[in-house]
Amino acid sequence: MEKQKKIVSMFDSIANRYDFVNRILTFGIDKKWREKAVRETLEVINKKEVKILDVACGTGDMIEIWQKEAAKKEIKIKICGLDPSRGMLKIAKKRFPSVKFYNAYATDIPCYDDSIDGISISFGIRNVLEIKKAIKEFYRVLKKDGIVLVLEFVKAENPNKFRKCVDFYSNKFLPKIGGILSKNKEAYEYLPNSIENFYTPNELINLFNEQGFETVKIDSFNFGQVGVFIFKK
Repeated sequence: MEKQKKIVSMFDSIANRYDFVNRILTFGIDKKWREKAVRETLEVINKKEVKILDVACGTGDMIEIWQKEAAKKEIKIKICGLDPSRGMLKIAKKRFPSVKFYNAYATDIPCYDDSIDGISISFGIRNVLEIKKAIKEFYRVLKKDGIVLVLEFVKAENPNKFRKCVDFYSNKFLPKIGGILSKNKEAYEYLPNSIENFYTPNELINLFNEQGFETVKIDSFNFGQVGVFIFKK
């Protein structure tokens, strides 16, 4: 638990510059990744009224995209955010004063059983140390046929030359640039290390399948560095 608290504390320390630094480091393309992933997930859920929980919501980037994409499809959406970082939630609450936020861990979701149509977790599951426990919580709070959208950096199975170039940027340049912009070198050294210590796409799929989820759709961006996974309860 101490290691998990340390990760949360690290995100507290970079909350004020988190969105700005992310836009610079990804050249703004991370927003396109999120939009495409949410569109695909809404198609899979296929309802005109949905209740969504965004886990590891950070400052609310994904909440904004859920709202916009649902509006385009004339879907009525009720969305809540959850994050263990008070620093991140402080910013999210200012951006979305009408949205309900939970200051909680993914392993202890304060929602009723079978109450949620969809869960999203973007670039956050890699930071959950008790990942199996979190997946069980996802299963518990989702309705029958409920959907989980995971958008995450994943470890390469068999990296080609393009993926090796992307990883080189992440390992060598990203920590330096992120450290300068955020004034927190440690936080952006954590990123490449956490990717290397995370799962491959197949390993992550197996974790969800073991907990009773069906794999509905798999996609990827950035030469396979970013995985999109849609699972059904």
